[in-house]
Amino acid sequence: MNDRVGRIRQKITEGFSPSQCEVEDESALHAGHAGAASGGGHYRLRLVSPRFEGLGRLARHRLVYDCLADMMHKEIHALAIVALTPAEAAQQPGK
Repeated sequence: MNDRVGRIRQKITEGFSPSQCEVEDESALHAGHAGAASGGGHYRLRLVSPRFEGLGRLARHRLVYDCLADMMHKEIHALAIVALTPAEAAQQPGK
């Protein structure tokens, strides 16, 4: 497993106690991109946590960015986030 993926997963698990945490490294899809040249990776995160109850999308994303603050702009160039409550995740087919 990619060390960064492991660190992202560990930080998210410690910060959110998620019922689901999927981290995908999409850096290879962005080869040649300016962010890739600086060493920062592109990641996709799907996170299901009761901590998101009552929060809007922007507030949820801020919590995730705060959790990963020490990695942002150095190790993480881009992060696509899907942040759901357990009830929202249960309503999505196939997930």
